[in-house]
Amino acid sequence: MKKSVTVSIDSEKLSALEMYLGQKNMNLSDEFEKFAEQLYQKYVPSNVREFIELTASKKPSRRTKNTAPAESEMQSEQ
Repeated sequence: MKKSVTVSIDSEKLSALEMYLGQKNMNLSDEFEKFAEQLYQKYVPSNVREFIELTASKKPSRRTKNTAPAESEMQSEQ
């Protein structure tokens, strides 16, 4: 699950930043995401990052409601 973060910046600085990023075909939100990832890598211990990755990969995938009837229909056809 992703969460949002609010950052305060002077409007003129924000306009200038967006303008110069745009000249380089870059996006402010993409740059913030990269920076947040760098902060995460720098400050969160590696064993904690590994644990988070393991728990994220073990989460069961959600089944959609559409797949359950299809499975029962296949069994009834056999």
